[in-house]
Amino acid sequence: MSTTANQEAMTPRQVGRAFIGLLLALLVAMLSSTIVSNALPTILADLDGSQSQYTWVVTATLLASTASTPIWGKLSDLFSKKMLYQLSIVIFTLGSVLGGISQSMPELIAFRAVQGLGLGGMQALVQVVIAAMISPRDRGRYTGYIGAVMALATVAGPLLGGVIVDSPLGWRWNFWVTVPIAVLAFIVLGKTLHLPVFKQKVKIDWLGATLLVGGVSLLLIWVSLAGGSFAWWSWSTLFYVAGGVIALALAVFVESKVADPVVPLRLFRNRTFTLSVVGTLAVGTAMFGGAVFLGQYYQLARGYSPTHAGLMTIPMMLGLFLSSTIAGQFISRTGKTKPWMVGGAVLLVASLFLLSTIDHQTNLVLMGVYLAMLGIGVGALMQNLVLVVQNTVAMKDMGSSSSVVTFFRTLGGSAGVSALGALLAAQVSSHVASSLSAMGIDPAAAGGASGGSLNLGALPEPFQSIVRAAYGDSIGAVFLAGGIIAVVTLIAVLFIKEVPLRRTLDLTDDEAPSVAAAEPVVTGSAIHGTVTGPSGRPLAGAALTLTDASGQQVSRVLTGADGGYQLTAPPNDSYVLITSAARFQPVATLVTVNGRPVRRDVEMAGNGGLSGVVRSSGGQPVGGATLVLTDDRGEVVASGVTGGDGWYHFDDVTGGVHTLTVTAPGHQPSATPLVTTEGEHSTHDVELGLTARLGGVVRAGRYDRPVAEAQVTLLDPAGEVVATTLTDEEGRYSFTDLPAGDYTIVTSGYAPVATPLEVTAGTPLSRDVELTHPAR
Repeated sequence: MSTTANQEAMTPRQVGRAFIGLLLALLVAMLSSTIVSNALPTILADLDGSQSQYTWVVTATLLASTASTPIWGKLSDLFSKKMLYQLSIVIFTLGSVLGGISQSMPELIAFRAVQGLGLGGMQALVQVVIAAMISPRDRGRYTGYIGAVMALATVAGPLLGGVIVDSPLGWRWNFWVTVPIAVLAFIVLGKTLHLPVFKQKVKIDWLGATLLVGGVSLLLIWVSLAGGSFAWWSWSTLFYVAGGVIALALAVFVESKVADPVVPLRLFRNRTFTLSVVGTLAVGTAMFGGAVFLGQYYQLARGYSPTHAGLMTIPMMLGLFLSSTIAGQFISRTGKTKPWMVGGAVLLVASLFLLSTIDHQTNLVLMGVYLAMLGIGVGALMQNLVLVVQNTVAMKDMGSSSSVVTFFRTLGGSAGVSALGALLAAQVSSHVASSLSAMGIDPAAAGGASGGSLNLGALPEPFQSIVRAAYGDSIGAVFLAGGIIAVVTLIAVLFIKEVPLRRTLDLTDDEAPSVAAAEPVVTGSAIHGTVTGPSGRPLAGAALTLTDASGQQVSRVLTGADGGYQLTAPPNDSYVLITSAARFQPVATLVTVNGRPVRRDVEMAGNGGLSGVVRSSGGQPVGGATLVLTDDRGEVVASGVTGGDGWYHFDDVTGGVHTLTVTAPGHQPSATPLVTTEGEHSTHDVELGLTARLGGVVRAGRYDRPVAEAQVTLLDPAGEVVATTLTDEEGRYSFTDLPAGDYTIVTSGYAPVATPLEVTAGTPLSRDVELTHPAR
């Protein structure tokens, strides 16, 4: 079990508030991908772009996002998830601002790549952060909300993008409109997201990350440029393919050797993980490809405006919205995901093959039905493929596993957009050439009319019709290729084993995979024993790792319900046994194995805590209050002083009976017995009653002068003496820290004078006393 297994869960209210910030960030991320889809024909016409550059505006973002996703995921296992998420928002916002001021296609593509770096973090980390807050069983309905936001962004994106392009604002506001939402998401997450940060020695696999990014980039660039900038069979193809394959092979080698790989290869031993990765490829192709090429189809092939083109995709987005939301609710109730994923995969395959039959004259109502089926299929698959992976891995691998699945989904999208874009360009050129040849026109002499330019308004009317028909008749090939890929998704989903969703954030002892069982059996002596807390209570789920002199892991195991464990190691050597558990201080023990069983019991020191707020009876925080925590023997365990907000916090509080004493000027002292649980954090607020101050001057009645050293005694209603004092040289006396109540003040030195009075807590009271000699 990971050391975060028993971390204190956020309350539903805290989760809800933080989840709003995550949804805002996700909305921004998805809008950036969809808001430009209907604006691209206008953008490229304005910047004089071509079909290859059309796909590169999308591919640049997806490429940067794909390549950086595993790195963001690995960093989230090592650093603060909140800090990384906010950093990704900042990078994304910078790319958005720069994209809006682009003056050429190369500039736009470069700034879209900057956007993609931030987008990779926002998409990968949203799943990681949710996994750190919510158990898989409850996560179902939250993933439904995520799917709903994706659907909203995918619907609103093309619509909003089309409206902006058709308005006086111009296409540049397609990039700037997301900036205020990104800033709002940054602020909301800063105020609401509170996740534990586990400090550990960080060693990032930069070599593996570089090789991974380089290999993926070379292959995606080759897919995008081959057949256009150079032939499929050429020296350029050899360079890109060989370079990409070699880089990825070296990345696999490096990942298998380093201690903290960017993509832990051991995750692929998990059948569910591997099948989910395979299955998510086609989902990415369908999601990104559909959004990109549908806008082009409706505008270029059917002649609709950007706004109208956005409206035509509503059936797909409505289907995605309904399926992701409804599936999420049912999955949270039943804990079963496979029926929804199988149904979604079947609809995905069917819809893509149906869409492969469309041309420039297809009935739009029928096409809307096909798109609704596509949306339902994607909605039932997309988030659930991530969910089933998170359900089968430990919290320590949550970042890496989630980001790897997101990585392959985005890889499928980026590779799909590149490859399908190249396929579409080739099909369009072929259809245009055939139509021109049928008209007796040499395609080579037609120039821009051959389909390479997207500015159809600049073409003569006969050529416009030819190009529009060519785009409409070529789009079917794109969906046919997507349908073939989706068959692989269906097969992968069918072989995924149904595992009911757990209700815990981390794997329990019974659910956790046995690391030792996954490795070859080692002959040698056994190290065994029991792990207990300070009170002797057995600790279940504690992790024990055995390392050799070089620091390499020899064996690892989790304690059972009785706190017992057993490890194997080669004999005649010395090892370090590392024991760790949530809310306990880790323990390192030297163990020498000499061929016989070795018993080593481990007692862990509690790493619990105590915190709270000190307030007055009126509800105001009390700053500067002194707190002393003592154990049942009267020994001081901890002490401290509250800050201006009245907050106090004690670390390393062991379990047992304690007494918390609090004192503060102007307040009654408080002593409260507490029972703390070993290794757990307790909260206890303290309310202090206010006290009063009584003072005045004792005077001689005849001469009206102060009386020095007169005795002043304060009595309670029962006549008991509360306090006694003497006046100073100016006849002044003072009583402090008096509880509220009725008192009698008695003075002597002359004839005694008794004066009844009432003291109110928190209100200073002044009462002068006049002494007179008795009459003679």
